[in-house]
Amino acid sequence: MALLVVRNLRTVFDTSEGPAVAVDSVNFTIDRGETLGIVGESGCGKSVTALSIMRLVQTPPGRIAGGTIEFEGRDVLELSEPDMRALRGNDIAMIFQEPMTSLNPVLTVGYQIAEAVQLHRGVGNNEAWDAAVEMLRLVEIPEPGERAGNFPHQLSGGMRQRVMIAIALSCDPKLLIADEPTTALDVTIEAQILDLLGSLRDRLGMAIMLITHDLGVVAQQAERVAVMYAGRIVEEGKVADVFGDPIHPYTKGLLGSLPRIGGPRRLATIPGIVPRLTELPSGCNFRTRCTELIDDCSGIEPELEDYGSGREAACIVARRTRTRGGA
Repeated sequence: MALLVVRNLRTVFDTSEGPAVAVDSVNFTIDRGETLGIVGESGCGKSVTALSIMRLVQTPPGRIAGGTIEFEGRDVLELSEPDMRALRGNDIAMIFQEPMTSLNPVLTVGYQIAEAVQLHRGVGNNEAWDAAVEMLRLVEIPEPGERAGNFPHQLSGGMRQRVMIAIALSCDPKLLIADEPTTALDVTIEAQILDLLGSLRDRLGMAIMLITHDLGVVAQQAERVAVMYAGRIVEEGKVADVFGDPIHPYTKGLLGSLPRIGGPRRLATIPGIVPRLTELPSGCNFRTRCTELIDDCSGIEPELEDYGSGREAACIVARRTRTRGGA
């Protein structure tokens, strides 16, 4: 049985211009010990999907309008708030994009880790502090006993992100949701954090849902990838398959915009801009930017089609030009 099963998830924000569907009929699974990458441009629904799983969508204006989110066979949308609070941290944990806005600036990092340990494990102060120091050691912060007494502003960006990882892992979660965990870091520190997440996954046996706009990060860390555009998953499959032979025009555009050694000096770009969620085009959401557009794209809303070996894509052009069951 899959660890996490998301079916037909729909999350809506009520705005003055009408309802904005940030997550629209999203389906995916994550197995135990697996890393699933979710990629797409800013505003495509990646982070809202994560917040929906954690039931942290601010209401109002947001609301989960449909679907199910099953974790170990239980629909988290049916849980009471106390049960959901127990699930967060214990079984599902999340790392947010910017640690300086997530960490309390007036509390030491050791206290903040210990607080999470006490909240979920119910241990005493001394035991929680010892656990906090051990977590700092686990995420490879030097001199963890001394660093536990530091405030967030006394640490580098990479160390603060390691503290966030330590807090998230303090109760041995089965699923870690990492939302752009390296966005504010330089390339060297980014590589260290990604290597750390990979080694911790292997050591602790947890699954990771890795949200990013960086395709290189997904290629390095994930087994499978889901590509999102305007609230919908448009392609999904094994990373090697999707990146090696993309089906959806949007996936092709994302990969074509990456710099390559020996490639053209001028990078390819995806024309146009992401449509407003309150003014989505009819038919395919991507059609106003698509280079493979046909007349039917304006009248048919494409569904994910099975292309074999775990590959799915939502494109009527691909459906008509490729043989079902193979690329």
